[in-house]
Amino acid sequence: MSEHAFTLYDLRVETIEGDRPFVCSHKAGSGFEVRGENIYMDRDTPFSLYALAALLPLLPPKQRPLNEYDWMATDHVIACPDPHCGARFRISRIGRQTFRRDDTTIEPLPEDNPWKE
Repeated sequence: MSEHAFTLYDLRVETIEGDRPFVCSHKAGSGFEVRGENIYMDRDTPFSLYALAALLPLLPPKQRPLNEYDWMATDHVIACPDPHCGARFRISRIGRQTFRRDDTTIEPLPEDNPWKE
C-alpha cells in the first residue's frame, strides 16, 4: 500500500433482539451499511433517528484498524438509547477498502505529523 493511502472497513449495522421487547419502531434485521464516508440504508425499512444518533460516534473508530486490547475491537453489540427498549444493534465488519489521501482531503500532509504512529 502506498504511504499516501489508508484502509477503512465497511460496516453492517443490524437490529437484533435483546432480552426485552422492542419499544421503539425497530424491526429485527433492519439496518444499514457504512462504506467509506457513506451510509446506505436498507430499502423501504425505517431506522430510528435516535438510535442512529447514538450509533454515529461509534462508526468511524469501528472502520479503522484497532489494537486487540481496545474495547472498540471487542464490543460489537450496542443497546438502544431508550432504556425501556430491548433492541440491540450489532456492528460487523463486512469488507475493506483502501483510500488515497489525495482523494479524501485537500489539506497538505504535514512534514512532522503529530498523529503518525
